[in-house]
Amino acid sequence: MTHSANISVSGLNKTFGNTQVLKDISLEIAPGERVVVIGPSGTGKSTLLRMLNFLDRPDSGKIRMGDLTVTAEKASRTDILALRQRTSFVFQNYALFANKTARENITEALVTVKGQSKADARARADAILAETGLTDKADAYPAALSGGQQQRVGIGRALALDADLMLLDEPTSALDPEWVGEVLDLMRRVAEKQQTMLIVTHEMQFAREIADRIIFMDGGHIVEQGPPSSILENPQDPRTQAFLRRVI
Repeated sequence: MTHSANISVSGLNKTFGNTQVLKDISLEIAPGERVVVIGPSGTGKSTLLRMLNFLDRPDSGKIRMGDLTVTAEKASRTDILALRQRTSFVFQNYALFANKTARENITEALVTVKGQSKADARARADAILAETGLTDKADAYPAALSGGQQQRVGIGRALALDADLMLLDEPTSALDPEWVGEVLDLMRRVAEKQQTMLIVTHEMQFAREIADRIIFMDGGHIVEQGPPSSILENPQDPRTQAFLRRVI
């Protein structure tokens, strides 16, 4: 798997009601880079991820992935579909279809988003299930799976799309403690494939291990960013220092 698209975000803004959640966010992500976003709750981390494939529409700003540029104010349905074909999303609450098996949850996006034939999608799904250690759960419905297994299906679904950018929104925060390790292990294996990833997480040890760069957000802004060693061990901004004192 090689992902060669440079990704850039410029001037991204979003207001809900009277609250400006994102304030002029600009960001570059290199192919294969793993970027982790940390910061207090309510500071716009998840909103930033949702903007990048228009799950929420930005008020203004521009997103560029390789040769595709999407401008918030002028984005057409065709633009948004093209953007979604280049991104994949792993949700905090798994977001699996309850009426579809583990295999069907993976094939659905391959058929609808990627336009693959059902036979190709099924072959790809079975390969992904083997990779995520879930071959024996291919025909199981989400209700019969543990939280950790459901999230592994969610990550497998994102992996199957072979996207330029994988977005992971607190992928372990809804899990019981005994399932966190298996999901983090799978994410490490995905990272080893040079998959470009933007991850929101509260797992600081995991952030330290997996990230090429950590971004600290507060109040809708990017406050500071850098390699894990500099952000986690020698943060420069008082807001970053205060946050890390609370969480580490």
